[in-house]
Amino acid sequence: MTDDMPSARPESEMPAESAGGRSAAFADSAASASSEVARKAELAANLARVEERIEGACRLAGRRRAEVTLIVVTKTYPASDVRLLAELGVRDVAENRDQEAAQKAADCADAGLDWHFVGQLQTNKARSVAGYVRHVHSVDRVRLVTALSAAAVRAEREIGCLVQVALDAPSGSVGERGGVAPDGVADLAEAVAVAQGLRLDGVMTVAPLAGPLAGRPRAAFDRLWEVSTTLRVAHPAATMMSAGMSSDLEEAVLAGATHVRVGSAVLGDRPRLR
Repeated sequence: MTDDMPSARPESEMPAESAGGRSAAFADSAASASSEVARKAELAANLARVEERIEGACRLAGRRRAEVTLIVVTKTYPASDVRLLAELGVRDVAENRDQEAAQKAADCADAGLDWHFVGQLQTNKARSVAGYVRHVHSVDRVRLVTALSAAAVRAEREIGCLVQVALDAPSGSVGERGGVAPDGVADLAEAVAVAQGLRLDGVMTVAPLAGPLAGRPRAAFDRLWEVSTTLRVAHPAATMMSAGMSSDLEEAVLAGATHVRVGSAVLGDRPRLR
């Protein structure tokens, strides 16, 4: 037998470290597969419950289920969860931080997903976001429109934009969590509509925490519907109305939302950010 031929010793005679190492690796692999199966089952059950809620709200509103798109907000969750969601039929996912979103979009590039950006967006992140996102829901200033337009043109892509409406902002101001007051929507929408590489798709809001509409999500979303209706007079194609999250998606659907952004109801309580 030459020195470079493999040993013919049975596994029982192999060094303990080798056999033990293989056993540990096999155990780790089996545990990982079992964990993935369990996580997929958990996500499937959560999706089914959210689906029931959306369907129920659609029935109450006299709307077809197909009129409402579920966007799963995956912030703070790993790309492995995003892949499991794709396997379960989810096609629309959202993030609110570019650094996290860009990495996940790259990791899941073959999963056939549409990425939505829903957080406050800095102009210096526009170029990165333009590389993977299909919709930006948080357009709230002309400077951002300009940055996104330049980035979209550079990337040779068209980005759908929603004007974020801050229902707690006084006239002529911006909200603490981003967004323009309702009376600023028309001008900002026009800036989007004429910008190269961008498409005006509609409006978005988050139920306010302050002001007369605080704690009244249905009233807030009814107000967004009014803003949306007015916008569609000048821009008929801007039909998207993004509103409603895990706690208030029913109110949003009843008010006419076309897209609901649901995170914890699908993925569970969010891990704490470090």
